[in-house]
Amino acid sequence: MTLNPGPKASVTLEVSPGDTAVALGSGDVAVLGTPRVVALAEEATVAAVAGGLESSETSVGTRVEIDHLAPTPVGAVVVATAVLDGVNGRRLSFAVEVTQEDQVVARGRINRVVVDRARFTAAAAES
Repeated sequence: MTLNPGPKASVTLEVSPGDTAVALGSGDVAVLGTPRVVALAEEATVAAVAGGLESSETSVGTRVEIDHLAPTPVGAVVVATAVLDGVNGRRLSFAVEVTQEDQVVARGRINRVVVDRARFTAAAAES
């Protein structure tokens, strides 16, 4: 692992009916659901550090803090951006933001930890 603060990545999503609170069971309105916001933000964190990990390593989420600030309708395009702003050994912290055009839809922090892929998978299989 050769990571330092600074890497940034963005991922884009056009909100579909499957991304809504109704479809995800997190509410009863057809707008972008918070679980999908979290998944999109996590996707951006993974992309931000992809080039800094060894092929035997991966990162796994350990903490998510998201403020979902505004509704987003089906058909809208949102962009999740993650910036690696903290590295403490194998622990990584990210500032994340999801926007729709110029509006902030969500913002928060995500923590991940770098693990050995094979050991982690084996431990999961033993559980």
